[in-house]
Amino acid sequence: MDKHNSSELLNSDFSLSKNASSDSLDSDSKSSSLNSKHGQDSTHVLGDIQLLDGEKVMGVARDVTYLCPYSGPSRGVLKVTNYQLHFRPTEPTSLQTTLSVPLGVVSRIEKVGGASSKGENSYGIEVFCKDMRNLRFAHKQENHSRRGIFEKLQQLAFPLSHRQPIFAYSYSESFPEDGWNVYEPIAELRRMGVNNDMWRITRINDKYEICDSYPAVWAVPTAANDDLLRSVAAFRSRGRIPVLAWIHPSSQATITRCSQPLVGVSGKRSREDERYIQLIMDANAQAHKLFIMDARPSANAIANKAKGGGYESEDAYQNAELVFLDIHNIHVMRESLRKLKELCFPQIDQTRWFSGIEASCWLKHIKCILAGAVRIVDKVENHKTSVLVHCSDGWDRTAQLTALAMLMLDPYYRTLRGFQVLIEKEWLSFGHKFQLRIGHGDERHSDADRSPVFVQWVDCVWQLQQQFPTAFEFTERLLITIVDHLYSCRFGTFLFNTERERYREEVKTKTVSLWSYINSRQNLYLNPLYWGPSSFSPNTPPSQYSRPQMVLVPVASLRIIKLWKALYCRWNPTMRQQDPIYQRTRELVALRAQLEAAAGAAAGDHAARQLRRGLTPPRVASPHHA
Repeated sequence: MDKHNSSELLNSDFSLSKNASSDSLDSDSKSSSLNSKHGQDSTHVLGDIQLLDGEKVMGVARDVTYLCPYSGPSRGVLKVTNYQLHFRPTEPTSLQTTLSVPLGVVSRIEKVGGASSKGENSYGIEVFCKDMRNLRFAHKQENHSRRGIFEKLQQLAFPLSHRQPIFAYSYSESFPEDGWNVYEPIAELRRMGVNNDMWRITRINDKYEICDSYPAVWAVPTAANDDLLRSVAAFRSRGRIPVLAWIHPSSQATITRCSQPLVGVSGKRSREDERYIQLIMDANAQAHKLFIMDARPSANAIANKAKGGGYESEDAYQNAELVFLDIHNIHVMRESLRKLKELCFPQIDQTRWFSGIEASCWLKHIKCILAGAVRIVDKVENHKTSVLVHCSDGWDRTAQLTALAMLMLDPYYRTLRGFQVLIEKEWLSFGHKFQLRIGHGDERHSDADRSPVFVQWVDCVWQLQQQFPTAFEFTERLLITIVDHLYSCRFGTFLFNTERERYREEVKTKTVSLWSYINSRQNLYLNPLYWGPSSFSPNTPPSQYSRPQMVLVPVASLRIIKLWKALYCRWNPTMRQQDPIYQRTRELVALRAQLEAAAGAAAGDHAARQLRRGLTPPRVASPHHA
């Protein structure tokens, strides 16, 4: 790409990022205007709307007023497709209020006003979104347009509730790379050195019969036979037995993950489970102790005994030390984010900004998760001790802790491709219930299973980026893109609850992977300050400018942890970054590549000159100069 085109690309990107009501900092409303040669959204234009492959206009309402909380009312045309809600103002001076919102973002839709409503803009529709904003549209009663649009929105925003397929099954764009090949479980285990003397790969769950929410491929202690694994599964909630998440390359200390033991109020014991935990401990010759990190507050763990669950008794599990990490459950986290949304949207009350953040407890929860991961890292890295992590069922707080600890310990996961592998492995394959937690295509917005567990983990990753700005190959733009498409239902990556369900629903053959999209436009996400080796050229020698990769140990303190305004407050123009940060980042990435190439060429020239000088016979000194 020549200089003129790349400059045009950067400028088009920035002009869209300034839009107060645009879909996202890097989402569909903008991505179609990023004219890169690879990863270009294959859109076609129908009137004033750009449609993706497989997208169709399903409903139109004219003379609708969008009630923007920042720039005021704006009259225009509202269109509903099978993928997005699109509003375009009729007045050219109001184009900044153009909207393009994926319907997967919609949480609920309500009618506002009735036949007797008086006053301008008192009759219409309000759309409540999962990404921290609400949208309100006023209709004229005499046009009778509200009913048709409301019914279309209900049907298309919640397809599963109306027995319709999610848009990802209609979307058919092709990319240079198939993102479904990013993660291959056996290849990732071999990268960590498994199989070895102490750990083996097993396909005992190949048909998902031992545990329907676990992946097909596990790594377990070599000394544990299949009969023992089946016995342990019977004593662990949902059959989620302790399996390997990560192994230290030098000490062989491990992070394993599971669900709570089925102890109950009577204090049941399982000799098989106790023996199995001992085998995990014995697999690490550097230590004779195992730490069991229970993510829950101790009171919650005790209360779970009444439901048949509980925690490991230190009397039953010899040489094991139990630690409670005091991370609250999904219901507490859902309420915390609700309070944060009220604070950030639509208007921000300056007089209660800090007290409101404190009252939401969101940053306190972020701190607890980070602090828990730091404790795991300390035991594995500094004490060379293996750690077993669980909560109740092992698919929410457990995933937060293991994935965060692995990100701190292993620099591979801090690369663009390695981060994708981490999400595929610890979140998707191990059965975080994305369908239940996000509610893809489901109109039951008040379902008790909804919770921002994954978004909370992404926030923790952002906190790490703030404390270690040179340690990650990618910027926050990648994180925001992932959060946006967590909701969008454009890609199949986050659909359904388990690997088994995705296999049954043929997700890999019938939908497109989010990683196909991201890897085709990777330059948008690269961090110019990154000092490690690239994940996209693993066979090339590291740059002379790379630094040794280290274990990250963040400060988990409320003095350091910050609110991620670029995510939670992005719809408010008064809170948005004024500097064109994404444009500058991309310019820096390009400049860094140019400087490294120039430095490499200069080093080559210097080496060639030195070689020629070495081959030239030495000059004989004249008597005059002797």
